[in-house]
Formats: sequence, structure tokens, C-alpha cells
Amino acid sequence: MQKAVFLDRDGVINSDEGRYYVYREEDFVLTPHLGEQLKRLQEAGFLLIVVSNQGGVARGLYGAQEVERLNNLLREQMAKYGVAPTEFYICPHHPDFGKCLCRKPLPLLVQKALARFDIDASRSYFVGDRESDMETARNAGVKGILVNRNAGIGEAVEEIFAAAQ
Repeated sequence: MQKAVFLDRDGVINSDEGRYYVYREEDFVLTPHLGEQLKRLQEAGFLLIVVSNQGGVARGLYGAQEVERLNNLLREQMAKYGVAPTEFYICPHHPDFGKCLCRKPLPLLVQKALARFDIDASRSYFVGDRESDMETARNAGVKGILVNRNAGIGEAVEEIFAAAQ
């Protein structure tokens, strides 16, 4: 079985400073040292899986194509570090416009990845900047690591490596 690090997007992978929704390329700014930290995780054998609520799609603020454009931009930027995110799981729904089964803190998107990639939940982590991310981790049976919003994942990566000792 494989191990994985699940990552929230806005506030963890990219800064969402001063923005409620990040959907334009010019607003997509990576958090500090992201490429180097993801490289360390990838080299240690972790799959890198992005799990993100993108409720702005349901609200009509932007479309699925903008979400995919930013995912592709992240792929391009991470390729410079030799990093390849394994997969992106996106919930385009918003509770103001109906209910769904995929919006965090529900665990469906993480569970899909666990099954698809034969991931051992007990050796995997969810790095997020909100309590709902930690609830997602608990609901999916992976370890949650709460990081400060827009500050980068360095401390989380150190915690992951310390746990592996």
C-alpha cells in the first residue's frame, strides 16, 4: 500500500490573502517554499493529492475551466522542482445551492483517492488550514496537520518526517 499527503489548496498550496476565492492566474501565488517541501515529500514516497472545495463554481463566480487552469498552472510550476501532483479532487458545490456528498469535511474525495491509489490511511496525512480540513482527515481516517493560513507547509513536512522516525 502507498502513503499520501492530501493538501488543501487555497491557504495551503497558494495564498488566498485578501481574497475569498482564488480563480485568476494573476492571483495564484504559491505559499513559501512549496516546491522544495513537496519535492521532499515526493522523494520520500508520498503521493501528493490536492483536495479542495471550490464553492465559487456553484456561486457562478468562476467556472470549472478556471479551476482546471489553476491546477495546470500548479502542475507547471511544480514541474520546475521535479514534482508531479498525483491527482486533484475538487468539490464545485456550495451549501447555499444544495447538498452534495463531496464537500469537505465529508470524506468522499479522500476516500476515492484512498481506494483508487491503494493508499494506507494510517500512513497518510491531510495538511489544511481550517478546522474543516482536520475534520475531513478524521472522517477519512488519516492524520490531520493544521497549518497557519498562507504560511507554507514547512512545519507540517517536518512533523511528517518526525513521525516517520
